[in-house]
Amino acid sequence: MKMTVAAPEVVRTIADLRSKIAEYRLRAGPAAKVGFVPTMGYLHEGHASLIRRSAAENGLTVLSVFVNPLQFGPNEDFERYPRDEKRDYAVAAEAGANLIFMPQVEEMYPRPMQTSISVRGVTERLCGASRPGHFDGVAVVVTKLLNIVAPDRAYFGLKDAQQVAVISRMAEDLNMPVEIVPCPIVRDADGLALSSRNVYLSAEERSQALVLSQALKKVPEWIEDGATAPELTGRIARLIRTKPLADIDYVEVLSYPALEPLAETLPLKLAGERILVALAVRFGKTRLIDNVLIG
Repeated sequence: MKMTVAAPEVVRTIADLRSKIAEYRLRAGPAAKVGFVPTMGYLHEGHASLIRRSAAENGLTVLSVFVNPLQFGPNEDFERYPRDEKRDYAVAAEAGANLIFMPQVEEMYPRPMQTSISVRGVTERLCGASRPGHFDGVAVVVTKLLNIVAPDRAYFGLKDAQQVAVISRMAEDLNMPVEIVPCPIVRDADGLALSSRNVYLSAEERSQALVLSQALKKVPEWIEDGATAPELTGRIARLIRTKPLADIDYVEVLSYPALEPLAETLPLKLAGERILVALAVRFGKTRLIDNVLIG
C-alpha cells in the first residue's frame, strides 16, 4: 500500500517517528514496505535519486537529516558542514519522501556513547586509513537509525563505495533484517560527482576538480590496454597532478566489496572479480572522493 502523496511531515523525536511508522504498518497491513534514506542533509540530486528510488519501491519513504558528530575527526568540518533545513525539505518533498526525521544531537545521543561498533578489514584502507575512527562513527549512527526506523530497505549512494561496503558487511554480520540497496553515483553535466561539500569549492578549485572524473573515465580503456594495479594508479595520479591545486590523499585499486589489494603483476582485465578504483583528493580545504566500479 502506497502512502497518500502529500507534503512530507517533519519529525523531531525518536518516539514520534516510531509511532508514525507503526501507524503506517498497521494501516497498510502485512504487505507494507518501508524504505529509508539516511543523509547528513544539504540535499542535492544524488540524494533525490535515492529518495525517488525508495518512493518507487516502497509504500512509505523515510528520510533522515542528521549531521553525525561521531564520524567527524577533531580537525574536520563538523561545525561548518553545510546545513539548510528549508532547502532539504523542498528537495525531499519534490522527490517523494513521506517522513523527514530531523533530530537534534541531544535526541540521538542523550548521553555519551559507551557502545562502539567496528567493522574490521573493509574500514582499514581508503578513507578509513586517512580518517581514523570515521567508519566507527558511521557504523554507530547507521545502526541506531536502522533500529529506530526498522526499514525493509535502506538506500545508499555508491559515491562512497567504501561506506556501502562497510554498512553491507555490518548488516550481514549482525543479521539486520534490512536490504541494503546501493545506488549509482550522480554527476553534474561536467562530470563532477555531486557532493554536499562541493559548495566549499572556489570557481578555480571546481574547474580543476573535474580532473577526477576525467581520470576515472579513462580507467576502462587503461584496463583493456592491460594495465596492472600499480600501473593504473600511477596513470591516474599523474593525470591528477597536472592540476596544480590537487593534493592527492589516495588513489587505490582494490577488490570490491572485500577491499583487498590485487596482485601487482596481474593485468586487471584478468582479475576475474569486481574492481573498485577509488580516490580522495583535496582542492584547497575541500576533500573530494570519487570512484568507478569495474566488472
